[in-house]
Amino acid sequence: MILQSRFRLNVALLFTVLIASALVAQSEEQSKQKWSAPAAEAQKKNPVAASESSLAAGRKIYLKTCAMCHGKTGDADGPAVIELNIHPAKLSDPRLANESDGSLFWKITTGKKPMPAYGKRLSETDRWNLVNYIRTFAKR
Repeated sequence: MILQSRFRLNVALLFTVLIASALVAQSEEQSKQKWSAPAAEAQKKNPVAASESSLAAGRKIYLKTCAMCHGKTGDADGPAVIELNIHPAKLSDPRLANESDGSLFWKITTGKKPMPAYGKRLSETDRWNLVNYIRTFAKR
């Protein structure tokens, strides 16, 4: 009787470990998948010209809300990276030029864990200014 109980307990523990491992693997796989904006969002055009005032406004917003994770120069080396054990996008990567303004705007707006959504935290104009400022990183 005791042997049967131990056997059942061991089987239950093994089953739990297998399920947990599968869930972790699935979560890791999902986090590796490319984060793409819906086509209609990606096609949106930036209504804010990349003027000096837009870039200055975008820089101010970036330093206040983004630099903690993405780093001051977009190199994904902000002080929160180690503390929170996260891997933010490297905004200085030249491949960012392949992302449309609409796509970047959508990502800023909707977020994706661990990045928060800024759709309700920043105005639409602020988010477009941020897109303009982020574009300057790949040019450095």
